[in-house]
Amino acid sequence: MLLLARGPKAKAWLWLCQLRPPVPPMTPGNEALHMRPRRHFSWQGPPQGPRLRTRLLITALFGAGLGGAWLAARAEKEQRRQQQRTEALRQAAVGQGDFSLLDHQGLTRCKADFRGQWVLMYFGFTHCPDICPDELEKLVQVVQQLEAKPGLPPVQPIFITVDPERDDVAAMARYVREFHPRLLGLTGSVEQVAQASRSYRVYYSAGPKDEDQDYIVDHSIAIYLLNPDGLFTDYYGRGRSAEQIADSVQQHMAAFRSVL
Repeated sequence: MLLLARGPKAKAWLWLCQLRPPVPPMTPGNEALHMRPRRHFSWQGPPQGPRLRTRLLITALFGAGLGGAWLAARAEKEQRRQQQRTEALRQAAVGQGDFSLLDHQGLTRCKADFRGQWVLMYFGFTHCPDICPDELEKLVQVVQQLEAKPGLPPVQPIFITVDPERDDVAAMARYVREFHPRLLGLTGSVEQVAQASRSYRVYYSAGPKDEDQDYIVDHSIAIYLLNPDGLFTDYYGRGRSAEQIADSVQQHMAAFRSVL
């Protein structure tokens, strides 16, 4: 309830309520009387102690989980791609036939002799000026890289000539010893070499002879990989480095399951 006061006393009371304490003028000694009080805020800084360690641990575990999932998905994708490639190559029916050739020591060799071994095979000829030596050097580097890794089975390197007229047993023996002590050179008659080449779908054609009866043989350039079942597993063109081939061979070794 609002009570209204009347009379001189009421006016005096209202006048007293409206009075404010006088503020003295600012002088060099009373600046503090004219300053507003400031609010003080305290900053506690970043979380420390158990809370900080917990946050860091959670962040680390989350990052590790994401990284592990990405690596697992990548490995699964690569394995699936490798299986699809292997299946497609098997359906191409490459290297399913047999062959009978002479090695550089004069012994008869057939594909069954290499069963149970991983084989890297290259077709070329000893008079090749550059490509064949380069590819054989790369093949040897692959073999050496795989030999340096403990626990891996040995790989047998093989060189098959596509120039049987000049590459007899003696010529192959002189040639292969320049590359690797386990490199096996294979040669044979014109018909035997043709049969082995057809089995692996290797193209080759001798060019015209010059005045010295020398000639170049045009041929396919690829390194073939055979698994211990004797089945063609993969091939590698000139664009693949020794490191890439060694990695691929190692992946095939890890995924190999005998079907015989």
